Amino acid sequence: MKILIAGHGKVGATLARQLSAEGSDITLIDSDPEVLEEGLQQYDVMTVSGNCAVKDTLLQAGVETADLLIAVTGTDEVNLLTCVTAHSLNPKLHTIARVRNPEYSDQIYEMRDVFALSMMVNPEKQAAAEIERLLKYPGFLKLDTFAKGRVEIAELRIEEGSKLCDVPLCRVSEIVRCKILICAVLRGGEVITPAGDFVLSEGDRIFVTAPMNNLSALMKNLGILKRRVRNVLISGGGRTSFYLADQLEKNGIDVKIIEKDRARCVLLAALLPTANIVAGDASSQPMLESEGLTTFDAVVSLTGMDEVNMVISLFAHSHGVPQIITKIGRVEDSRMLDSLPLGSIISPKDLCCSSIVRYVRAMRNQTGAAKAVHFIADGKAEAIEFRVDKETLHAGEPLRNFKLRKNVLIAAITHGKTTVIPDGNSAFMPGDTVIVVSNGSNRIYQLNDIFA
Repeated sequence: MKILIAGHGKVGATLARQLSAEGSDITLIDSDPEVLEEGLQQYDVMTVSGNCAVKDTLLQAGVETADLLIAVTGTDEVNLLTCVTAHSLNPKLHTIARVRNPEYSDQIYEMRDVFALSMMVNPEKQAAAEIERLLKYPGFLKLDTFAKGRVEIAELRIEEGSKLCDVPLCRVSEIVRCKILICAVLRGGEVITPAGDFVLSEGDRIFVTAPMNNLSALMKNLGILKRRVRNVLISGGGRTSFYLADQLEKNGIDVKIIEKDRARCVLLAALLPTANIVAGDASSQPMLESEGLTTFDAVVSLTGMDEVNMVISLFAHSHGVPQIITKIGRVEDSRMLDSLPLGSIISPKDLCCSSIVRYVRAMRNQTGAAKAVHFIADGKAEAIEFRVDKETLHAGEPLRNFKLRKNVLIAAITHGKTTVIPDGNSAFMPGDTVIVVSNGSNRIYQLNDIFA
């Protein structure tokens, strides 16, 4: 598949790395030659220097024979113009644009045919939606939903004194008193597909598959069920903060936002009339204390600086705030972050890229394509949803009768409205939904790819 990526910022670079690794033919377009040189050295890609919204630049990049254009420059208007121009040169081209300005959201969705958009992504809005879900279910570091909400993969950290410390997987069910499957463990920056004799340790991040009712029972039986969030302190008043505050207020949750820029505070006060907007430095300890840090159920750090977000979250943790969520723009190596009590870590870039990768895989495999793809364990593993059809191998056979590829497991099977955590006697049938977890060493594009 031939893909053009316009804009080599954080999102463009991540997409170039992921999609080139999956075998796509990538061409990067950017107006900065130095930025392109970095991409050329790091990934197996072609580069074109120039304005991506100009016909000549797009023609030089090979737009007439491309399958997909992804416009992720730093300017919404440039992204939209690039998609319109590219589509005029190649009417069969699929186009994806990043559009971040809240003022554009509704009209661009209504006018998507005018802009020739196959898909629109908004990293800040996606991050806000993810944070809102985590606040709704306190105690989990991350939640990914499959099978129309019937299956969840939840991330938990095994803390000191946890009932799961030094427990082999084969004994987990008797301790948590509900049926779950630990489908992956992140330890020391490495992802492990655990067997029954694998022993859990303090500091492990575990990824648990189960219906939501079982996850609620898991949290209760582990003694870490937390009360519902009623008030939230948000540091930083950017786009993500606006989207999040707007949604939380609709859910009846009190919101306070601390933002440095007074002009931005005035705008937020107009857009969020019932929120409490405070002009000040959220990284200032006296400021946080004076605004009642310890009275909040959750603190969400959403400034534009990773370091500032980390400092705020660490300070909130030291003051016993029950739930902490930290936005991190760059997560190149999670091992350093694992040792810090930052709560749930949210990366708008990664959420955005996951959506685009899912679209690309669906394009590549029109038949049998994944219904959903979520990157878990800091991107080192994938959880993929497939629908079983008449072409699927081994349908109707007990799982014990066939072998899967190494580091691949079936995490859940949904029959209609019933979800089961499978064992050797389980089987899937045409029409069922199957959730597959892979450590990423083998790319899984279709369900039949999982079999040895």
